[in-house]
Amino acid sequence: MKKWLVLSLVGLLLAVSSVVSAGEPLDAVQTQVNGVLNVLRDQSLKGETGLKVKREKIRTASRKLFDFVELSKRTLGINWNNLSVEQRKEFVRLYTDLLEDAYIDKITAYTDEKVRFTKEIRLSEKTVEVRSTVTTKTADVPINYRVIKADGSWKVYDVVIEGVSLISNYRTQFREILANKPPASLLETLRAKVGKR
Repeated sequence: MKKWLVLSLVGLLLAVSSVVSAGEPLDAVQTQVNGVLNVLRDQSLKGETGLKVKREKIRTASRKLFDFVELSKRTLGINWNNLSVEQRKEFVRLYTDLLEDAYIDKITAYTDEKVRFTKEIRLSEKTVEVRSTVTTKTADVPINYRVIKADGSWKVYDVVIEGVSLISNYRTQFREILANKPPASLLETLRAKVGKR
């Protein structure tokens, strides 16, 4: 699982249906991902101060790229309905912090891998999968961004790395906790994880 998590965190950075031509969804994801890559390549951001600036810029970019509410809903699935309004707000905040902190820690070690966006696959009226490949020194890694149109813009709600979904990975972990414990226990677990970072 650690290997997949590392790949998924890099993927955060960097359904049978008909293929659609490259358009808004692909352009939106490519623009945001390239923005993050530009921050990582910025030679003026060096040392401890530069690293802090990089982390903040990446955090800001991730909030433009991802729909963390949609990601949270889909990760919890039917368990979302078992949370109160306040618990949902806290879950989204903690889950966002967990994902951002984890992937920022990993991607600041970015070593200039190449990212190529290839096509879009329509999943539904409001969702599209944007396909890309990250070329590392040892392999080509397929990374697919699932995006949803909300309020006129396309945002990522899931990332699929080598066929494994980020949502599915976390859903399994959270489902195990919620199978025997109340939502408050899941929030407590997330608070502890976020607090350690």
